[in-house]
Amino acid sequence: MQRWQLEVTFEEVRAHLGVETHRQWPDLAIARTTPALLGLFSLVTLMAHERWQGCEPWVRRAAWYDKTLPTFVDALAEVRRALWKVPTFRMSAPGREMVQGPVDFIERLADALCYAA
Repeated sequence: MQRWQLEVTFEEVRAHLGVETHRQWPDLAIARTTPALLGLFSLVTLMAHERWQGCEPWVRRAAWYDKTLPTFVDALAEVRRALWKVPTFRMSAPGREMVQGPVDFIERLADALCYAA
C-alpha cells in the first residue's frame, strides 16, 4: 500500500517527462537525456517542496480517486503556477489600455493550464 504513491509518481514522470521511453535511441542520446530528465524531476520536486513549506499542499482530486498526498503532476502544476506569476516579459507597450478580467476566472484558467500543459 505504501508503494502505490511511489508507483503513481513514477508513472506520471514517465508520462510527463518521457523518462524510460527512449526506444531505438542511440546509447549516447540516452546517456545525455536520462540524467537531464531525472535532474528536472528532482528540481521540480524540490521547488514544489519549498513552496509547500508551512502550508497544506493543494492536491487535485477526482471523484473516482481520492488521493491525500500530492503526486508529481501536482508538484509540476505548482511549479508552473509559481513560474507563470513571475513577470519576466512585458507583453504590451507601456501606457496601452488593458482590459482586466475577473480574478476568479483568471485563477481557474491558470489552474486548468497548469495541469494541461
